[in-house]
Amino acid sequence: MQSLKKRRRIQVLVVTSVALVLSTVLIGTAMRDGINFFRAPSQIVKEPPSPTETFRIGGLVEEGSLIRGQGKVVRFSVTDGGASIPVAYTGVLPDLFAVNQGMVGTGRYVNGVFEATEILAKHDETYMPAEVIDALKEQGVYQDPDGR
Repeated sequence: MQSLKKRRRIQVLVVTSVALVLSTVLIGTAMRDGINFFRAPSQIVKEPPSPTETFRIGGLVEEGSLIRGQGKVVRFSVTDGGASIPVAYTGVLPDLFAVNQGMVGTGRYVNGVFEATEILAKHDETYMPAEVIDALKEQGVYQDPDGR
């Protein structure tokens, strides 16, 4: 009788462990495509990502680079003060999107152009994503609007 209880406990532990490992693998696989890493233009120039990798780019919209093409195609460059990356976006830009303002885009870097699927712009006069601020500070071009 004692041996049967011990065997059942071992079986329950094995089944539970297998289920836990399987669920962890499934969750990790499902989340893999949802994780977008942030990169500054300088990082992209130093180590270009593969054309299949989806990631986020952030910086300032470079002055004089905004070109509205035929239809909904918009081209501009994003910079962190150390490098500039050309961006192509098909769609309607956010209302607060402007030259010399912070932006974050999600997409892929293909043939030297960041092909954005989503563009986010700052939401008020002082907001800028923390990743963009860090990248601009690293290049020495960040100016705190509050003077801090």
